[in-house]
Amino acid sequence: MSSWDIEYNILFAFLTAFFTSLFSIPPIINIAKLKKLYDEPNPRKLHHCRTPTLGGIAILFGFIFSMSFWTNFAYCWHLQYVVTACIVIAVIGIKDDIVSLSPIKKFIGQLVAATIIVVWSDLRIVSWFGIFGIQDLPFLISVTFSIFTILVIINAFNFIDGIDGLAASLGIISSIAYGIYFYFFDPNFQHAILAFSLTGALIGFLYYNRTPAKIFMGDTGSMLIGIIMAMLAIEFINLNYNSGIRVIRHTSAPTLAMSIIFLPLFDVVRVIIIRLVRGRSPFKPDKNHLHHLLLNMGFSHMKATLVLTLFQILLITIAFLLHFKGNYWIGFILLIITLLFTWYLFTQSKKALKQKNEG
Repeated sequence: MSSWDIEYNILFAFLTAFFTSLFSIPPIINIAKLKKLYDEPNPRKLHHCRTPTLGGIAILFGFIFSMSFWTNFAYCWHLQYVVTACIVIAVIGIKDDIVSLSPIKKFIGQLVAATIIVVWSDLRIVSWFGIFGIQDLPFLISVTFSIFTILVIINAFNFIDGIDGLAASLGIISSIAYGIYFYFFDPNFQHAILAFSLTGALIGFLYYNRTPAKIFMGDTGSMLIGIIMAMLAIEFINLNYNSGIRVIRHTSAPTLAMSIIFLPLFDVVRVIIIRLVRGRSPFKPDKNHLHHLLLNMGFSHMKATLVLTLFQILLITIAFLLHFKGNYWIGFILLIITLLFTWYLFTQSKKALKQKNEG
């Protein structure tokens, strides 16, 4: 495959996903209004108008159509199972967006999708690259840990989808980062096409998700982003484990892969810990996310989204600049920076709320 063919496929995969998503949303909005499929405002939620929640369907259409058309399944046989897992996630998400599912039913759907990717496509984390002295993982531990990792990433994006444009913007940054890496280091370039297909679908959606949002992605969209990111993260790690002609082996691959989605991962762990400490269900929504702190400080939805997106870009940049430092140092530095950032947001949020109450 020539360099022109590769770039041609990537560009047209991006454009196909973008226009498919962009042109799918207006009819989805019309159908949602006709059938009264809205996310109703309430005191817990941050929007004030009834808004359709089926934007994830447009993201699914854009991504699946583009990746099916432009990727070569002969190079990546497991992509058929990735498509299957995405459809499972979409079915669960659509049902939850329309009639609301219990957390256990949603979790079972996520578990089925994760199992399809790990077991049927044999896409799993096979090594810890020396973290805690562990190299290759036994098969059952590899399967279990990989399913767990996928579930965490799915819920990281599901949880962070709380304000206009945030989940889509973080998804765009992460998919671009993965796409660039796979373009340079993946021997058959199929995962670069995959990543940029998601980028295009998310940008098409984001046009309608800007404040004031005309549509939300719902659980369909956020969980779809999560499962694709999980698949790309595992491929990133395995690409460095199975060194080839065009592959630079990064011994810090696990941390680099997770740095690309570090902010959603940090936020989901943080809010779950807070909920458990307070004796609440980890799946019961609250207003302790990072974007809530920014809103408390007076930021608009789009400004809060911009701040968090720029911070995620900063984390990715730092991680790759320090790729030679190894997993421990990269992870430690990213964690310290994010904790300091969170502490600053928390103190400023507390101060702003105090001034508001006193006023």
